[in-house]
Amino acid sequence: MVTSPDHIKTIKPYVPGKPVEELERELGIKGAIKLASNESSLGPSPSVLRALRHALKGINRYPDGSCYYLKTSLAEKLGVSPEEIMLGNGSNELIELAVRTFFNAGDEAIMAHPSFVVYSMITQAAGGKNVVVPLKEWRHDLEAMASRITEKTKIIFIANPNNPTGTINTKAEMDAFMNKVPEGVLIVVDEAYYEYVTSPEYADSMKHFRQGRDILILRTFSKIYGLAGLRIGYGIAKPSLITELNKIRQPFNVNSMAQKAALASLEDEKHISKAKKINEKGKKYLYRELKALQFDFVPTETNFIYVILKDDSAGQLYEKLLRKGIIVRPMGPREIRVTIGLPEENEKFIETLKKIQNAE
Repeated sequence: MVTSPDHIKTIKPYVPGKPVEELERELGIKGAIKLASNESSLGPSPSVLRALRHALKGINRYPDGSCYYLKTSLAEKLGVSPEEIMLGNGSNELIELAVRTFFNAGDEAIMAHPSFVVYSMITQAAGGKNVVVPLKEWRHDLEAMASRITEKTKIIFIANPNNPTGTINTKAEMDAFMNKVPEGVLIVVDEAYYEYVTSPEYADSMKHFRQGRDILILRTFSKIYGLAGLRIGYGIAKPSLITELNKIRQPFNVNSMAQKAALASLEDEKHISKAKKINEKGKKYLYRELKALQFDFVPTETNFIYVILKDDSAGQLYEKLLRKGIIVRPMGPREIRVTIGLPEENEKFIETLKKIQNAE
C-alpha cells in the first residue's frame, strides 16, 4: 500500500461547512440559511449573470491562459502593470504556488493564530515548519512576528483583515513591521476582505509593493463580488516574483466562466457599493442585538463576526443552531464565526438565538 510521508499524514484536512440542501434533507426542514463561509449575502451583480449566460456558448474551448482581458482591467483599476498581476483558482491557489515556488524542505513560515488555516496546511505539505505567533487583542502581533524571523524564514503570512477575527493591522504597525523584515523574506498579505474595510487606519500594502519590497498581495472575487462558486482570485507583486510563480502555475488554471464573471463584476461598482452598505447595516444590527443578548464579540472590518461565549459551549450552540436551520462556523470551544447576511437572515439568526437562550 502506498503511504504518505509523515509531514502529510499529520495534516488535518479542511472541513467545509454543511451545504444548505443537505441540512434541509437531513432535518426535513425548509428555509435553512448558511452563515458559515463568509460568502456575499447579496450575490453577484446582474451584469455577471448576463455575462455568464453569454459565455456558455464558448465552454468547448480552453480559457485564455494568460487572463489577458481581466489582467488588463485589473491593472487599470489598481494603477499597476499587467505584468504585476497574477490570476489564480481562488487566492488559495496563489498561497500554494507561493509556498511551492519559494520553499525548500525545512524552511519556515511565520503566521498568526488563529488565522486562515490554509497557511499552515500548505506550509506543512511542502515540508516546511510553521512558526505560529498568537494574536494579541485579536489582531496580528506584528512586533512578535518580526522577532521570530530567522535565517530559515522564507514567508510571513499576514491576513489583513484577519480571518476568523475580522480585525485589521494599521498603517503604523505595518510600516514598523516592514522595516524589520530583511531581504529574502516574502511577505504574503492576504486581503480577501479588503473591500469591506472602512477604517482609515487600515494598512496600505500597496505602498510597500510600490517601494519594490518582496510582497505578494492577495485579493479575491469570492467575497464582496459574490463569485465564490467560480473560484477566482489574484495576486499583486513585482514582475520578478510573478515570473517565478508562473513557472509552476498550471496552464489554464482560471476557467473561462470565472474570467468573464470577474471582468463583468469589476465594471459594476454600484453593486459593490450596495453590498458594502448592506453589510454595514447588518453589522450594526447584529452588534446591537448581540449586546442585548449579552454575547461578547470582536468588532469587525469584514462581513463576519467572531462571537465569544462565556463557557466552552460553542459546539453545543452550533448544533442547536444547526437543528433550527442555521449554519454557522464553530472556531473553538468558546468561539463561533457568523457571516453577516441579508436583513432577514440576520433577523432569523437573532430570533433563533433568543429562543435557544429562553429554552435554557
